[in-house]
Amino acid sequence: MSQTSTTAAGAPDHTAATSLLRFATAGSVDDGKSTLVGRLLHDSKSVLADQLEAVEHASRNRGQEAPDLALLTDGLRAEREQGITIDVAYRYFATPRRRFILADTPGHVQYTRNMVTGASTAELAVVLVDARNGVVEQTRRHAAVAALLRVPHVVLAVNKMDLVDYAEPVFADIAEEFTAYAASLGVPEITAVPISALIGDNVVTPSAHMDWYGGPTVLEHLETVPVTHDPTDDVARFPVQYVIRPQTPELPDYRGYAGQLASGVLRVGQAVTVLPSGRSSTITAIDALGRSVDVAWAPQSVTLRLADDLDVSRGDLIAPADATVATSQDLTATVCHLHDAPLTVGQRVLLKHTTRTVKAIVKQIPSRLTLGDLSQHPEPGELVANDIGRVVLRTAEPLAVDAYADSRRTGSFLLVDPADGSTLTAGMAGDAFAEAAADGRPERADDADWDF
Repeated sequence: MSQTSTTAAGAPDHTAATSLLRFATAGSVDDGKSTLVGRLLHDSKSVLADQLEAVEHASRNRGQEAPDLALLTDGLRAEREQGITIDVAYRYFATPRRRFILADTPGHVQYTRNMVTGASTAELAVVLVDARNGVVEQTRRHAAVAALLRVPHVVLAVNKMDLVDYAEPVFADIAEEFTAYAASLGVPEITAVPISALIGDNVVTPSAHMDWYGGPTVLEHLETVPVTHDPTDDVARFPVQYVIRPQTPELPDYRGYAGQLASGVLRVGQAVTVLPSGRSSTITAIDALGRSVDVAWAPQSVTLRLADDLDVSRGDLIAPADATVATSQDLTATVCHLHDAPLTVGQRVLLKHTTRTVKAIVKQIPSRLTLGDLSQHPEPGELVANDIGRVVLRTAEPLAVDAYADSRRTGSFLLVDPADGSTLTAGMAGDAFAEAAADGRPERADDADWDF
């Protein structure tokens, strides 16, 4: 497989390599997600012979004549025993046209939090619906998560069409209802495909049972959906992960700032600002893979050297001097709560943003989203597991946070329990599809020892 080359301007040329699509699957319990993934892998010839033999053997032991393709992805013993997906299962496969990283996420409401993990880096989400049940609450929740995470492409896979006699009106009604709901959340592109994952209709090969459908199969759409992105279109953001000071006889004065470029492009000679301090300097060198380069682009891991000896440490953000982001200790965001214990007003948490972790307090929870009609329940006081709502946070130190609409990397954060380090909440800074938080709400006064 060819490697990515660069253009004359120094930016990466994505046409020189087979493109990569990251996508996630989601849907309610028993909608057939694992079967769809197994069918994709099987029919695209991405299953090794010993894997298929093991699945066939396991299927025979369970009294099934045909191989249960869901076993290709349900790897945990509990998943195979219950016939459900519990954890996110990542699969890697390729066709001659494109490479894929697939995240098969659980369907049970208890594991909706796992969809946030799987879809956070996805460029496409496949939402499955059982043709017999239509759009249910969990379908709406998955659409809301996809919209909240700004997944640019959504595929509605109406599964088990063989159980409704391949009826076009059934598919049309479900597609219309879901499209209207997802569009109201701001999902930019929705493609509906009628399928039978068990039989293989419209998954990899066109169905002979649905001649009324003239659109692409699932795999055809996955192979052709546009995902090529030029990093030069994004504003550069470089979270510092580590400061390198060898102080050896060969490198007595070397001071480099290592990390992964979250977005955009940085060049030698470019004026930059270090946040949150606001001090400015110029990039004098960029080191990548043991050699000096003139340009770096996301998501490369590099080391920057600056003209001035500034106080820069882990968690600082280096950005172009002409495209910085305002720093603040007050953060308003839309969040999806992931923990079994509720998130409450006045709660003390740790906020992890890129490579920086700071103390924070939940000052206010202005609203919680009602999935049925997309209305806002005002001042709920707490968010329980899988709730989507708005929060207002106050941090101990200033943070340089972009709006999530502008940057999925530097606009996202996690809230962490300071007692045991468990992840509580996934947050997206700025406005998503929820209404902006109201002003003038009363604040809790019991913030002793966390008064900032």
